[in-house]
Amino acid sequence: MVKKGFKILVQLIIIFLYLIIGISFLASQACQRKVEPADLVLMNGQIVTLNEAQPQVEAIAVKGDRIISLGPNKSIRRYIGDKTQVIDLGGKLAIPGFIDSHGHFINLGESKMILDLTKAKSWEEIVAMVAEAAKNVKPGEWIVGRGWHQEKWLKTPEPNVAGLPFHHELSRVSPNNPVLLTHASGHSCLTNAKAMELAGIKPTTKDPEGGQIVRDSQGNPIGAFIETAQGLIRRAMSASLAQLTAEEREARLIRAIVMASQECLAKGVTSFHDAGTSWRTIEIYKKLADEGRLPVRLYVMLNESNEILKEKLSAYRLIGYADNHVTVRAIKRVFDGALGAHGAWLLEPYADLPTSVGLNTYPPEALRETARLAIENDFQLCVHAIGDRANQETLNIFEEAFKAFPEKKDLRWRIEHAQHLHPLDIPRFGQLRVIASMQGIHCTSDGPWVIKRLGEKRAEEGAYVWRKLLKSGAIICNGTDAPVEDVDPINCFYASVTRRLADGTLFYPEQKMTREEALRSYTLNGAYASFQENLLGSLEAGKLADITVLSQNIMTIPEEEIPKTQVVMTIVGGKILYQR
Repeated sequence: MVKKGFKILVQLIIIFLYLIIGISFLASQACQRKVEPADLVLMNGQIVTLNEAQPQVEAIAVKGDRIISLGPNKSIRRYIGDKTQVIDLGGKLAIPGFIDSHGHFINLGESKMILDLTKAKSWEEIVAMVAEAAKNVKPGEWIVGRGWHQEKWLKTPEPNVAGLPFHHELSRVSPNNPVLLTHASGHSCLTNAKAMELAGIKPTTKDPEGGQIVRDSQGNPIGAFIETAQGLIRRAMSASLAQLTAEEREARLIRAIVMASQECLAKGVTSFHDAGTSWRTIEIYKKLADEGRLPVRLYVMLNESNEILKEKLSAYRLIGYADNHVTVRAIKRVFDGALGAHGAWLLEPYADLPTSVGLNTYPPEALRETARLAIENDFQLCVHAIGDRANQETLNIFEEAFKAFPEKKDLRWRIEHAQHLHPLDIPRFGQLRVIASMQGIHCTSDGPWVIKRLGEKRAEEGAYVWRKLLKSGAIICNGTDAPVEDVDPINCFYASVTRRLADGTLFYPEQKMTREEALRSYTLNGAYASFQENLLGSLEAGKLADITVLSQNIMTIPEEEIPKTQVVMTIVGGKILYQR
């Protein structure tokens, strides 16, 4: 009897278990049927998420502009409906959309509308390009170019001052058209006689504060202008452009924005930190965003005077405008010049120009006032500082502001470039939680002449010291400073993980990043540096579907193969905006 009862009990348990399994299966099937179909599904990929809980997956489902699910192919298939766009990645690498954390958006667009001097190997080549341009413009029209770098020329022009050519050949080929040729860094320019005539430049013209008119031994301007002295020429060009109608000026600006957007998307850049923009330009950004004509997300740093900021700073704040396409919550200041132009502000003189320690381009007291305005109004402060003196002074001003307002937390203030640091200042980045907004490509682009500028000891101790900064606990976000460098993140990623110069030598390779650190600096760290880490920078359910697909897996291929990698697809907010 007991035996029979036991058998019945076992049978009942088995039946009960079958019921549970059946109910679970039916519930699972019901849940799968109830899942709302995705608008876009990416399948069969090597998808690096930068989400520690789910570091790599095969597939992603997107609804609207958000990621709704990630996982293996089999778990994402249930999101495929009749109208779902399905992309087979074929094993290609997909990553969070690249975030360029420092560039100049309008200048990037304008660089596509003027002479490209980036590949010029000599002064003679540049003169020839201007001569050709002069044949196709009206008398009086400005000829503009950008991208030259005297350190990249195969020979030094004669005559010269500190490697910079005299204007005479430029003036000969363009006697009736003013010429303005901007250095790759943007921190100096070359002009001809007509441009200097329009600007009223004479031997008696004084150097402006924070700038230098380069002169010959007799005191005559040679046509080269460094840092703030460029403003003398640019104001003359602005006066000519002022003759255009408001509609013509706006059309020109919109054309630059469109061209910059196209260039970013083609290079896999989905977000761009615009390092120094006027409120008038921001209004155009808003207009285009409202019209759905601003495809790249912009994090904008205001560049307005302290006087204007006092009046209007609170009104300038803009968070996630137009479906997170425009955010304004930062202020930009330029505290010194560029190392290549001997404009970076140093603690000790240049090794190759012992008479100079560079230039302080913005008064420290004015920067202190900017810092006060920023912290009182909950704005991030982003300061361009390249030389060790500029970085030290900036850190001092930041520290003063933090101590004066101890109740203010999570400020995420940034130093833009942080290229050359005194060894004692490196730990301060981590201690003060100051973000180092650096450009990996600057290291390898500048490497051939950095030692000439700083000497071996200073270069090794403090030039582009990514490893030391990371050890201090600092966050590094990456970018290109476009159009100073090509906006291409692949070249920058390669520079960050190899520090390999064009001749194959390595620039202090002990300071290079790992591949994961480099990718993080170009994605999640960029999102953090713009207070957007909950929206961008990694691939997670609920975040914006900004995704870049690459032709090769840059995380695993041999180093020498990285530069051959191409962007296959750029997705912003779930929409495919570029496809090779």
